[in-house]
Amino acid sequence: MAAPLSDGERRKQISVRGIAGLGDVAEVRKSFNRHLHFTLVKDRNVATPRDYYFALAHTVRDHLVGRWIRTQQHYYERDPKRIYYLSLEFYMGRTLQNTMVNLGLQNACDEAIYQLGLDLEELEEIEEDAGLGNGGLGRLAACFLDSMATLGLAAYGYGIRYEFGIFNQKIVDGWQVEEADDWLRYGNPWEKARPEYMLPVHFYGRVDHTPEGVKWIDTQVVLAMPYDTPVPGYKNNTVNTMRLWSAKAPNDFNLQEFNVGDYIEAVLDRNLAENISRVLYPNDNFFEGKELRLKQEYFVVAATLQDIIRRFKSSKFGCRDPVRTCFETFPDKVAIQLNDTHPALSIPELMRILVDVEKVDWDKAWEITKRTCAYTNHTVLPEALERWPVSMFEKLLPRHLEIIYALNQMHLDRVAALFPGDTDRLRRMSVIEEGDCKRINMAHLCVIGSHAVNGVARIHSDIVKNSVFKDFYELEPEKFQNKTNGITPRRWLLLCNPGLADVIAEKIGEGFITDLSQLKKLLDFINNETFIRDVAKVKQENKLKFAAYLEEQYKVKINPSSMFDVQVKRIHEYKRQLLNCLHAITLYNRIRSDPSKSFVPRTIMIGGKAAPGYHMAKMIIKLITSIGEVINNDPYVGDRLKVIFLENYRVSLAEKVIPAADLSQQISTAGTEASGTGNMKFMVNGALTIGTMDGANVEMAEEAGEENLFIFGMQVEDVEALDRQGYNAREYYERLPELRQAIDQISSGFFSPRDPGCFKDIVNMLMYHDRFKVFADYEAYIECQGQVDQLYMDPREWTKKVIRNIACSGKFSSDRTIMEYAREIWGVEPSATKIPPPNLPRD
Repeated sequence: MAAPLSDGERRKQISVRGIAGLGDVAEVRKSFNRHLHFTLVKDRNVATPRDYYFALAHTVRDHLVGRWIRTQQHYYERDPKRIYYLSLEFYMGRTLQNTMVNLGLQNACDEAIYQLGLDLEELEEIEEDAGLGNGGLGRLAACFLDSMATLGLAAYGYGIRYEFGIFNQKIVDGWQVEEADDWLRYGNPWEKARPEYMLPVHFYGRVDHTPEGVKWIDTQVVLAMPYDTPVPGYKNNTVNTMRLWSAKAPNDFNLQEFNVGDYIEAVLDRNLAENISRVLYPNDNFFEGKELRLKQEYFVVAATLQDIIRRFKSSKFGCRDPVRTCFETFPDKVAIQLNDTHPALSIPELMRILVDVEKVDWDKAWEITKRTCAYTNHTVLPEALERWPVSMFEKLLPRHLEIIYALNQMHLDRVAALFPGDTDRLRRMSVIEEGDCKRINMAHLCVIGSHAVNGVARIHSDIVKNSVFKDFYELEPEKFQNKTNGITPRRWLLLCNPGLADVIAEKIGEGFITDLSQLKKLLDFINNETFIRDVAKVKQENKLKFAAYLEEQYKVKINPSSMFDVQVKRIHEYKRQLLNCLHAITLYNRIRSDPSKSFVPRTIMIGGKAAPGYHMAKMIIKLITSIGEVINNDPYVGDRLKVIFLENYRVSLAEKVIPAADLSQQISTAGTEASGTGNMKFMVNGALTIGTMDGANVEMAEEAGEENLFIFGMQVEDVEALDRQGYNAREYYERLPELRQAIDQISSGFFSPRDPGCFKDIVNMLMYHDRFKVFADYEAYIECQGQVDQLYMDPREWTKKVIRNIACSGKFSSDRTIMEYAREIWGVEPSATKIPPPNLPRD
């Protein structure tokens, strides 16, 4: 097989990266050398690779700042409605290459760095991922920022600058071990501290009801220090801002009256305040009711709302109409999007500011709040819903508790008037859940406090309307919408798969980069032999490159002509990595029972992190590594089957594995995965999908034709029917010999000879309390995997299906998603106008 093209050879080819102008190259070299010179102070005259990375990062950053300043100036002058995307997670990954791509600098940098005797890819590998997210929700926020900038929206991402992001995962003896992600250790060249915008955030204290109004007093103050990161749009000179808050203790912290004499202790206690932004909670789809987490949620909300109001007041047209209250126009100038319920405190906090501070009438304030806020729901799993104890609020946020009680009373009065005597409905719809521990249901708070509520794929939005928020939908059906998720084609096609982007651009031009629906034009080339060969060749090159990476990083050798069968996502029972395991074991047993038979060779790769406190997820990782240990060392199997656990799955690893995948596994129990976005990344990168009718898989099958995906298993209706009937795992165990054999092997210690009882918890769960019904889909899954093998043996037909999938993936651009949010929720129009670059005069 031909070796993949080196970067040097690629450089000689014309590509979507654009041809590097000589002037650009000279300019980049000059700037790079200048930065390198000033980085290397007198005591160090030998540059390390990291010095080169920082010199390049600062060179690229120089190209951003002029555009950044000009964009913000442009917004200040035109005063458009501003969009505030509030999220506790922004899973950004690396910034260098994305910035070069969006500024059209990649080729100039590549050439300049090459001329200096360095390798661009090597420098890119030095950058730490900004891992300020757990998975889908945080990565969605990052894709949305890219699309909002590319569409020219005046948008801001607001979140927390965690000192430690998602943990680094090490596999030791087959078990996950976490280590702290000290991503800021060497500094972050992409952020700019803005101490001049530091703001106070209050906690604890008590509420004083005075004739002049309500006062929240005797509070503890923590300062919120903003750090700004530029977010460049794609070649439109727009650069938006992501503002992340870091917690700082005020200088008089703990040095008040009570601490007389213990000055040292008091200074050490500053850590208590600063712990708020120390670490990202590593739970995906799971609620952990810790006080520190509630503090994080209020911290980001309180700082952000002060910032939003400051910007609203200081904008040119903030108070055009002196007759009415200044805040009358607030919802025409401000949209706040709540990414899940984590920033739900925006609702009572905005009410508190309007009523207590700005003295707006309560009903007027409530109207303003509802018109401003909108809520995106991300999950239907009950264990993921945020339900905070009232007792915790009472202590930490006493005024917000009062406001929530008042809002809930207003809401329940309205429900009672519409449904007289229906006390059960009142109980179901209350924001306050009664019981041994009174709790605040944050999702209910979001629904009553927002003018729009959306799910993230059509099937999910239907479940939201017909089950999770059924009562609320009956009350206000016009509130509920669908906004199917998307991914940015800049990072997830252009940046991670330049080879594929090139063969596409050769056929249909470059318009697809900002209008992914243009991929439909590829349907004209589905029978074009050259194109079929080119697409297959790019995939093979990507596979060779990834195989080389695995060998270099993890010392594992894989067969690059085998089918790369990939499941990468957080480890969770509902995502059913266990079903994948059962298929691997079944395949293994078939090879063992007839070693002379010909099998389609496969490399099964599974990657993802388990929440540190999620016992079953950690057991699943141990099972995967144990299965690999047995299969990969069995001489009868050879290179026909390998099971690889991809350690420390993260954004930068996704960018390598996704372009190399042949098969994408999206196998959650129908009705559990709200949308999924990895599924979309695999589709646009030329993998075929094996999956259930869940989340966005449904719409992928609709776009490409169900016959062009490998769809199997129960649908939502079947799952519900099975629930009513009662799911009995043993019935499948007894009826299906291959399933029974696999379970018996796991159970007997075949995969854990040194600890035969190792997997008893997994087997017990699968047999007696499996909420996600793995066995019920086993038979259909194994059968469907057989169809995958059949098609893979016909490379031409396989590649034609790949092309059809790529051609039909256009709907799944986050540009389309954001256009729908803009028009249908925020009430703004995307603008195609290109801001003039910094070297040209402003209009």
